[in-house]
Amino acid sequence: MAAGKGTRLGTSIPKQYLELGGRLVLERAIDAFDGHPEIDQVAIVADPHEMGRIKKIVQDNTWKKITMIIPGGEKRFHSSWAAIKEFSDKPEDNLILHDAARPLVSGEIISAVIEKLKHCRAVGVTVPVTDTLFFTGPGKNHIIRVPDRDLFQKAQTPQGFRISVLSKAYGYALKDPVFSATDDCGVVKRYMHNEKILLVPGDEKNMKITYPGDLEILRAWLE
Repeated sequence: MAAGKGTRLGTSIPKQYLELGGRLVLERAIDAFDGHPEIDQVAIVADPHEMGRIKKIVQDNTWKKITMIIPGGEKRFHSSWAAIKEFSDKPEDNLILHDAARPLVSGEIISAVIEKLKHCRAVGVTVPVTDTLFFTGPGKNHIIRVPDRDLFQKAQTPQGFRISVLSKAYGYALKDPVFSATDDCGVVKRYMHNEKILLVPGDEKNMKITYPGDLEILRAWLE
């Protein structure tokens, strides 16, 4: 999933095209999946205006599993739907969606998602919440309650799904006039609430680049 603009990072180019330890952020994310023995094919969902750049990146690499470059949409869920439609003719296959902005995803996490998909039809990746959480009012200027952080997990990607499940969930979602989502597990949970979503452990290194300091943290992990 590489169609985002990354406006919060404050850089002149989208974060997936930034350099990280001699490789582009996007290249590192693709490396993890292209080099994984249990991944059959890799598709890149990209901003339609960046197709030329993406094609050049693919040409400059020796990846073996890139099968298509899919034009993404204005928002994350538009890009997810674009990917789902491309694979809708294989409803019982598994589709794994990963953020290009998480370049240090490990092979172990990918393997764990694939293994868990043998026992269910939807899988998320999470890490524990370590900070205290405040539930605030609409103005975000006062505390309503302090929930038990042990009941919460921070979501990461990749997220894996049987294509038929994800397609059905999005079919319901896109008919909802107030639908909006930044997370595919959230779409399944909201519109197919009886579908069990199992979890596998993530890793703090599998962080998403959002703010300027995040890139420096990832560089430190690499070193």
